Amino acid sequence: MAQEMLIVTGMSGAGRSTVAHALEDLGWYVVDNLPPALLTQLMAQSTGSESKSFAVVVDVRGGKFFDDLMQSLKSITDSGSKYRLLFLDSTDQALVQRFESTRRPHPLQGKDRIVDGIARERERLEEVKSQADIVIDTSNLNVHQLEKRTGEIFAAGTLDGIRINILSFGYKYGIPVDSDLVLDCRHIPNPHWIPALRPLNGLSSEVSKEVLGSKGVEDFVAKYVSLVELMIPGYLNEGKKYLTVAVGCTGGKHRSVAIAQELARLLNMNEEKLEISAHATHRDVGRE
Repeated sequence: MAQEMLIVTGMSGAGRSTVAHALEDLGWYVVDNLPPALLTQLMAQSTGSESKSFAVVVDVRGGKFFDDLMQSLKSITDSGSKYRLLFLDSTDQALVQRFESTRRPHPLQGKDRIVDGIARERERLEEVKSQADIVIDTSNLNVHQLEKRTGEIFAAGTLDGIRINILSFGYKYGIPVDSDLVLDCRHIPNPHWIPALRPLNGLSSEVSKEVLGSKGVEDFVAKYVSLVELMIPGYLNEGKKYLTVAVGCTGGKHRSVAIAQELARLLNMNEEKLEISAHATHRDVGRE
């Protein structure tokens, strides 16, 4: 397996330190706050080393040095080396709450408000985010949930195929910003209106049986799996290694959860043939 560098960046307060610590716990070698101009040197130094999984955290704390990031990434690509770019994002509201709770100023705030610093950082990171291979929205994730998400994505180190995250969600809480594909399940009869099933969620066998047994659902799921499988070769050719399929219903409790579980199960039936690994996560279960 070829050596690969993971670049971790994103909004201040979005969880870069949490991801860095989680990667270290997974056995990755992590360098924090490295000037981007030194990325090519680090790649050269690490070539042939025993550790094949290493990550570098770069962010606006580097001041003017951060502006070298895009040029450094181009130099890595030109040299024939590989890297992946992970971008951590969050809503302005969530970021403001985090900075206020820690009583720390935003790195770009200066004498202005926290929201002014956030706005400046978003503008500065716009190009970087557009180049990201993986975007994780941490707005609704606590530290432990972000650590778990990091483990789900990177526990296997570098990946020859594609890791697929089937993410259930509720439309009333917003579509996940880190989704690559969005599947709407609101056309399926809602178990919420069945009194015995209302307290349960899509992880229960009773709800799953009700959702998957609804007219046309089996065919709907099978055809969507076939569609995703048709896209895999193209994603592999483009070098994509992580795919988020967001599956939504109204509240993210019943239909989307059951469908997400079934999609992951069916996709994993062909994991060796298609070079994929699928798992289901559920953003809004227990939120109501």
